[in-house]
This record gives sequence, structure tokens and C-alpha cells, in this order.
Amino acid sequence: MIFVESEFAPLRKVVLAESEFGIPREPRIEDLRFLTPEARDEVLKNRGADYAAAFPEIQRAWEGERKDFEQLLAGHGVEILRPRKLKQAEKLIAGDDGYANFFTRDPFFTVGNFVVEGALRLRHRRREVLPLRDIMLQYVYPSDCTYVAAPAPEVAEKDDPAHGKGPFIEGGDVLVLDKHVFVGISGLASNELGARWLEKLIKPLGYTLEIVRLKPDILHLDCAMGLVREGLMIVCEEAFADGIPEKLNRWTKIPVTYDETTQLATNGLPLSPEVYVTDPAFRHIGDRIANHGVHVEYVDFRITRSFGGAFRCSTQPLLRKS
Repeated sequence: MIFVESEFAPLRKVVLAESEFGIPREPRIEDLRFLTPEARDEVLKNRGADYAAAFPEIQRAWEGERKDFEQLLAGHGVEILRPRKLKQAEKLIAGDDGYANFFTRDPFFTVGNFVVEGALRLRHRRREVLPLRDIMLQYVYPSDCTYVAAPAPEVAEKDDPAHGKGPFIEGGDVLVLDKHVFVGISGLASNELGARWLEKLIKPLGYTLEIVRLKPDILHLDCAMGLVREGLMIVCEEAFADGIPEKLNRWTKIPVTYDETTQLATNGLPLSPEVYVTDPAFRHIGDRIANHGVHVEYVDFRITRSFGGAFRCSTQPLLRKS
């Protein structure tokens, strides 16, 4: 079965990311504005490098973070699927654009029983769905669900700062709350055309889609807020261009600072309404979550976070159902 009811319904089956990254040879500074200054400097100093070759010790530690997280998920009874590694041909065809196989949240996403291949804005991520296609063949095709891909983005000129019209729709911007779907737009990832495309897909099935505008240096909506359980959220109110969505105004809010949100403080992962996973760097936030009766687990994700994503970014649920 494939179905995602909400961001916090019990997690039963999930795709956990691999750890591969080819740094673009000519990265644009404006496309890196969501990263910390330290991470941005590392990208610029190592243009065109394969991360594992350039930083073998850090690569092993990065893989170790994902392994620790995998063990925690398994300990909570979650079925875990892993993408394959990138083929050499896939790395070569990427050329100067670089390549990625490091976050599963954005290349595809699940809304109800819709499995949607996204359309990613940054060029080094445009083929990131390819290592996931074997999972589609094995688990999605045989399931009673709808499987569809967003239109491929247009080929834009190299000097186009917007990377063309898109459409762009990325899973980090898509948060599910039963039949209400929030889509974040900051200018770095999903855009209005992508949101309109998704709305046309899911509206006939009774879904409401709400666009949430973000400040221009916030990569995705899940970098600005996280839904812990019904009525409880972690949020950086400064990250929103027009304020928090009205539907969530009455929820209890655990606030984080703008600096903390750029470090992925809101990007933890509920395993159920009773269990939440975050980084020990945010233990002070975890303590506030625990005060609401939620058990908080901790995994050190320092290296993973340096790439601009954390626990939600590293996972894509195929089954979340009460």
C-alpha cells in the first residue's frame, strides 16, 4: 500500500537517501544563498569535484550519519528502502552541471495515493530521480496508486538566474495535512507554475492547495516550519513573506530563530504523533517538544545539514497512515 495521510501520521515505509554529490563546476552564488557561509565557501573552493574523492573522511562520516538514522528508523519498526548509487554514465552526462543523489524528499513526493516525480530547479539535481526509479518499479508500479511525473522544465539559457519558467515543484516545499496541501515558494525551488500544475492534478480528488510565500534565502517550506502532530508545530515566523498560513494560526508554535532555521532546526521528522527525530544541536527545541508529551530521539546530522537538508529532506514516505 502507498498512502501519505499527513506529515505526522505513523511512518511505516520510507525511502532513505544515499550520500553522493558532484559539485557543479560553475555554481551560482545566488543559488547557494540558503547554505551557511561555511558550506557555501566549501562548494566554491571545490568546484567540479566529486565530494567522496575530495573529502573521503567526511564522506565516511556522512554515510555514518545516514546509517545511524537508518538503525533508529528500523528500531521503530519502519520499513526502509534505499536508492541505488549513481551509475558512472549518469555522472559523466551531468558534465559541468554536477550531480546529486543525496536527498530523497525533493525528486519525488507522495500526497495521499499520488506518487509524483518532481521537477527540480537546480541543474545538478535535475536527474536526481534516476537512482529512485528501481524503487518505483518494485514498489510503486504494483501498488494501487497514481504515479505521474511533473513536466520537465524548459531548457534555459546558462545566464538565466531563474533557470527558466519551470514548472518547478520539489518535495521539500510540499507539506500534507490530510486534504490540505501547502506548497512553499521562495524563488530557490518550487515556483507558482509548478504549484498550479500540482493543483490541477490533486484538486479533482478533493484536495486544497495553498501557496505559502517564503523569504528569498529559504530553500524549502520544510526549512521554515515542521508539523510535529495535530495542533503542534515548529516554526520560524520570520521566514514567511506573508505570515504563517491561516489554517495553522491556532496551532501551538515552538519558535526558532532565523539563524536556527538556516541550520535546519525545523527539518526534524515525526515518526508518529508520539515520536519525533531531530539533531542534538537542537536539544533545547527537542526539550520543548517533549514538554508536549512527544518522545524525542536524537541523531547527529551535522554533515548532512551542511548540504542544506536534514531528516525530512533525507526521507520520502511511501506509507504514512493512522
